[in-house]
Amino acid sequence: MPKVKGPDMMELEAQSLRDSAWLPTSQILECYNFFEIFGNDHPVELELGSGDGGFILGRAKQYPERNFLAVERLLGRSRKIANRIMREGYDNLKVLRLESSYVVERLCPKHSLDLIHIMFPDPWPKKRHHKRRLIQPQFLTMMRQALIPGGTVRFSTDHSEYFEWATEIWNAAPEWNDIDLWNYESDSITEFQQQWEAQGKPTYRTHRMSI
Repeated sequence: MPKVKGPDMMELEAQSLRDSAWLPTSQILECYNFFEIFGNDHPVELELGSGDGGFILGRAKQYPERNFLAVERLLGRSRKIANRIMREGYDNLKVLRLESSYVVERLCPKHSLDLIHIMFPDPWPKKRHHKRRLIQPQFLTMMRQALIPGGTVRFSTDHSEYFEWATEIWNAAPEWNDIDLWNYESDSITEFQQQWEAQGKPTYRTHRMSI
């Protein structure tokens, strides 16, 4: 496998898309066609910042009747996810190496996503870096456009101040409802989460529905 760029940079025909673990970043000037990519019209879930892939791989295995897209900016991590997809034979999961905000704004067709997972995003704790946080008013608008009516976002963080920040932004947006937490105890757990919770530290969660 190339050291500088991965297979995600190659041009892929429709059938090759279905056989590949990657979605090509060479084709990012128009929205993806999820039916073409997966070969079916099953509900699509998106994870932003998939890290080591532990969560999204576990979920794809648990729900074979749903399609999944893992977004991870770092090549090493995205390559690790792609290798596991191929090795373990997932046909309902693809990985895309790109920035989360670009994927949601430019590559997801309108009303195409059933669920968005945001698991332990970078909290950018310094005040001067808060503008780099993923949860911003304009990003909520982007997600709402990509989600089906009634689609949801599941947000988890280990950073209490970021959680308060995100909660305030969501509460100020009338197009979103705060709904009951999902059954997160059945979720797959990443290596990071295992280490964090083993120390007895809390995880903060919110579940929001687009209306």
